[in-house]
Amino acid sequence: MSNTLVLKSSILGEHSSSNQLIDQVFQANSTTTVRDLAVDTLPILDLNVASALRGSEDELNDEQKALLTLSNQLVAELKAADTLIIGAPMYNFMIPTQLKNWIDLITRAGVTFTYTENGPLGLVENTKAIIVTTRGGIHKDTDRDAIHGYLKTLLGFIGITDVEFVFAEALNMGDEPADLARKAAQQELAALI
Repeated sequence: MSNTLVLKSSILGEHSSSNQLIDQVFQANSTTTVRDLAVDTLPILDLNVASALRGSEDELNDEQKALLTLSNQLVAELKAADTLIIGAPMYNFMIPTQLKNWIDLITRAGVTFTYTENGPLGLVENTKAIIVTTRGGIHKDTDRDAIHGYLKTLLGFIGITDVEFVFAEALNMGDEPADLARKAAQQELAALI
């Protein structure tokens, strides 16, 4: 049986195009973990969080121990997943802060990656990622699309190299282009799932 981790990061809730696309195509079941990162917010990386993730547990204060426990839970969810579905709308040419917070909590040396004499080695194995990225304009294959390169690099760094992107663009460029983009993305996502 396949385990799936779904990450939603849009601040728009039920009005979110990325959330809608995922919900229209993907049917959650007992082996699915869904995290709405805009609802169940995660802490922003700061000195306290970084110290919790890098320190020895016996040197941590209670708050830092709770942060480490949260990070360990997020990593366990990720490592248990055969499929990772990420809703990544474009906000100001990048992923939402909510998704970046998750990334900062799971990207840990010795846990999700390690350094070897041959360079970094990802420790998350046998996971396929599907990124659903929505945009108001048209940015795919341009210098304005930082999301594609960033997420592909980051996921590869932790060991997830089977990465597919589903683009829904032109969503704020009129009803007809938006409808066409949503339908195409829905079909593409359904084929991948």
